[in-house]
Amino acid sequence: MLLQLRVTVPADRTAQVEDLFTGDPGTAHLSVLPGASVAPAGDLVIAEVARESADGLIHALQQLGVDEDGGIVMVSVDAAVSTAARRAEERAPGDGADAVVWEQVVRTTDAESSLSASYLAFLTIATLLAATAIINDSAILVIGAMVLGPEFAPLAALAVAVVHGRPSIARRAAVSLTAGFALAIGVTALAVLAGRTLGWFGREVLTAERAETGFITQPDRWSVVVAVLAGIAGVLSLTAARSGALVGVFISVTTVPAAADMAVAIALGGGAEFSRAATQLGINVVGILAAALATLALQKAVWRRMPRVVPDLRRVQPAP
Repeated sequence: MLLQLRVTVPADRTAQVEDLFTGDPGTAHLSVLPGASVAPAGDLVIAEVARESADGLIHALQQLGVDEDGGIVMVSVDAAVSTAARRAEERAPGDGADAVVWEQVVRTTDAESSLSASYLAFLTIATLLAATAIINDSAILVIGAMVLGPEFAPLAALAVAVVHGRPSIARRAAVSLTAGFALAIGVTALAVLAGRTLGWFGREVLTAERAETGFITQPDRWSVVVAVLAGIAGVLSLTAARSGALVGVFISVTTVPAAADMAVAIALGGGAEFSRAATQLGINVVGILAAALATLALQKAVWRRMPRVVPDLRRVQPAP
């Protein structure tokens, strides 16, 4: 499991950066292109490194101020046919599947949780789809709404921001979460109200026996268990760069269906239904967030304590 680091380096620090990479056992390939960077001006250093070494190297580059005067780009390498790559992965301590590149996690979750038009559109459509599922008592539509909902991204970003002390990211994630659900619930409530006005359905939806979707408004201890397990699994999939596991996380939690049920209750005047759905939503959000915080904190502590060779800044001579 390799990660390519493309580093734009001011010319006065190129030798130091080269020493960092050559001194790390996880470096597989290293190229130095003098004067290749135009903006910002400087040299370009390209290295493929074992994932286990990437976090330490990025931290060392930040200590040299490369991120301020140059730039660091991280690119995942899908496959590398190279003896040097195999040896680098063998020399780098730990397992690449367990390695965490924290700067990559922070920036990925921040980007995916921004309050963008696409985020609002997906969350609103997912909530509308879930409301349709509730009215028609369709488990298939509920699953579709769960998969479509993007609400896990701001929850993960909020947890990452808290653990790593990034208040600006935490604020953006909290705004995305609250504003997104407020808009989605409001639009869905209006849509349900329109359907009621057209005579498509009435208040009987609130009292109907829903064999396929009744679980949405039945919060219990298992709701807590599922939320916690989903939070743990979701964070592990993000930090290990295994996005495929997130589909299972989306299907496990009922955040979007609960929000949709709140909208249905608002439109049809169901106070008790609204309370149960709000409780379910709260359990999911709090459970996922608490589990994500605990998992990230544990990963951060364990990864820092793993026996490993890290770039030693003391061996790098400062530029004259």
